[in-house]
Formats: sequence, C-alpha cells, structure tokens
Amino acid sequence: MRNLKLILSYDGSDFAGWQVQPEQMTVQGTLASAIGRITGEKVLPQGSGRTDAGVHALAQVVTFVTESSVPAANFVKALNDVLPASVRVLAVEEAAADFHARKSARGKTYRYRIYRAAICPPFLARYVWHYPFPLDEQAMARAAGRVEGEHDFTSFAAVDPERRAGAAPKPGTAAAKPEGSAGVPPASERSAGVPPAFADSENAQREGTPVSNIRRIFSSSWERQGGEFLYTVKGSGFLHHMVRNLVGTFILVGKGTLQNDDVTRILEARNRSTGGATAPASGLYLVNVEY
Repeated sequence: MRNLKLILSYDGSDFAGWQVQPEQMTVQGTLASAIGRITGEKVLPQGSGRTDAGVHALAQVVTFVTESSVPAANFVKALNDVLPASVRVLAVEEAAADFHARKSARGKTYRYRIYRAAICPPFLARYVWHYPFPLDEQAMARAAGRVEGEHDFTSFAAVDPERRAGAAPKPGTAAAKPEGSAGVPPASERSAGVPPAFADSENAQREGTPVSNIRRIFSSSWERQGGEFLYTVKGSGFLHHMVRNLVGTFILVGKGTLQNDDVTRILEARNRSTGGATAPASGLYLVNVEY
C-alpha cells in the first residue's frame, strides 16, 4: 500500500464544498471518481480541511492510500486528464504511511479578497466580494491584530445547535452514529497524536467529536493591492465559517459601526450573535497548509 500526497487547486464556485454529499457535486467526490478511473479502486481522498460551497483553494493538501503502481509523477497528468478544468492537481508525491492531510496539519493560511472599485469586472465576480461602499481601511487594518494569539473563537464560529460543545446529538444524525460506523471513524483515528487546538479544524462542529473552539492565530492583517483589499490570516486551525465571520466583523469596523475595542469585546463574549454577518464564500481562498 502507498500513501500519496496531492497538492490540489480548485475553483469552488460550482461545487457544494469539499465533502462528499448525496446528489451534490463536490471536490472530494470529483477527485475520488477521477482516482477510481485511473486505479480501479474505490477510495475517499482526505483533505486538510473541508472548504465550504463556493470557497476556493490554491494549495489544498490531500492524501489517499492506493495499491496502484502508477508512478507518483504520472498521477499528475493522468488525474488532470480526467478532472474538470476547475480542479487541477499541481503535484503528487509519496508520503510516509502515518502522514494524514488533516491530522498532520500544524497551520493554515487563508486569504479573503474584497474588490473595492465601483465596477467589478465580470471575470472577477466569482472570485471576490465586490464591496464598493465607503470603508475606513486603516481602521480595519488596526483591528485585525486584535484576534492574534490563542482565543476561544466561539463568537466567530458558525452556529450549529446539534453539534456545538455539550449539545446532545439527536437520534439518527451523523453525530449520533457509533464509532466505526460509516463516516464516523474511531476516536483513535480521529485525533491520535493531534493537539485539540489543531484537531478537526474547519468543521469540528459538524462531526460527533468533542468541540474545542480555541484556536491560535499567528498573524492577521489587511493590505491594499491595486483595486483589492486583502485579508490574510494564518492559524493553527479554523472553525466553520470562522474566516468569513472575521471578515464580516472587520467590515463593521470599516463602516464605523464597531470600534477597535469592540473586536476584543466580541471575542470575549463567546457569542456568535455579537459578531458581524458572514462574508460571501466567493472571496475566500485556502492558500497553503503547513506540516
């Protein structure tokens, strides 16, 4: 058996996110089908995190185990020949048997693109959030640093009443399934050797594991590049919708609805209703994953 590591880039506009879903076109499902056509095997490739519908990736890391003897370098051309143009395999290499795209991750960087000019070119519309309205960009840049460090990011996590910490799963939901059943790996496979701050990053709330909303943000900053205002954030891991909720809150700072100190107050409140609205998925990119 070989453990292969892929670097994947994709335009998430037409996908219902990374994770396989019934009757939906997903990145994971599309990649699994392509691998199956080449190897004749039924595999479920594992990504470093489950990007949501409409979210893009510049360098998503993926692992899968195969018995195929196809050389790693040949997988790049073979997969790209059968994948849609919106998904590209950039590299394939042999990985150690214990390497896992998600469990082994130690840091991720996301970028969010806001297009500030009055008219957004049609060829950019799917890849940015067009926001031509007045904003105090310097205030947003100052506020970005308030989320650096280790914090409980409950105020910036998507609310899912069935999966939040301490909530009892309803019978029949995925969270209620016993360990080892379809889609629910044993605890030893889910988190062995992975510190809580890194485990089950983007979608911990959607799995049946204990939820910790504590994450460490290494850097958080805004910068102007031409007609775009870019937010770049690097952290140990990210909760569901966390980056988009941060952006939505910083927008309120830019509008003057919130002040710099309010970002700290929202963090300490640990209440999603205190933060800003969720920014559109179109502007968000997974830039890279560190191990």
